[in-house]
Amino acid sequence: MSENIAFKNASIEDLPIIVDIYNSTVPSRMVTADTEPVSINDRLDWFNEHNPNKRPLWVVEYDGQICGWVSLHSFYGRPAYNATAEVSIYLHESFRGKGLGKKILKKVIEECPNLSIDTLLGFIFGHNEPSIGLFSSFGFEKWAHLPEVAILDGLKRDLIIMGKKIS
Repeated sequence: MSENIAFKNASIEDLPIIVDIYNSTVPSRMVTADTEPVSINDRLDWFNEHNPNKRPLWVVEYDGQICGWVSLHSFYGRPAYNATAEVSIYLHESFRGKGLGKKILKKVIEECPNLSIDTLLGFIFGHNEPSIGLFSSFGFEKWAHLPEVAILDGLKRDLIIMGKKIS
């Protein structure tokens, strides 16, 4: 895959495609704990919580086409945790499995010092081996294992919290 990848701060005009990409992951029961598609209106507050200087929401373009998005979200919502953020990466179905996740996670890690982030977290279902592998390949370690905390289609699922110290 060539290097024709670009990151831009998401605008409100990008929210429909962000929601479409997110909703495309719901049926797989691998990525999100949402069990039904969400609406653009459902995601407005979430969208507005992002700040390009501290907690960005970037759309990812490959060859000029939006192929995914990545967000950084504050952990636990208390000031003492301001240097800790959760990363979420979502790719359009036709761009999965092509190495873009690595390029996106690399960019996030590189940007953390500029965002005053020294600890990065990933919340990943235990059965999502591709994502666990991706995060592990960048030195993330399993910091927590929450057994059977989610129920998806009647199946109890584990949540793994992967962590990495940036500085």
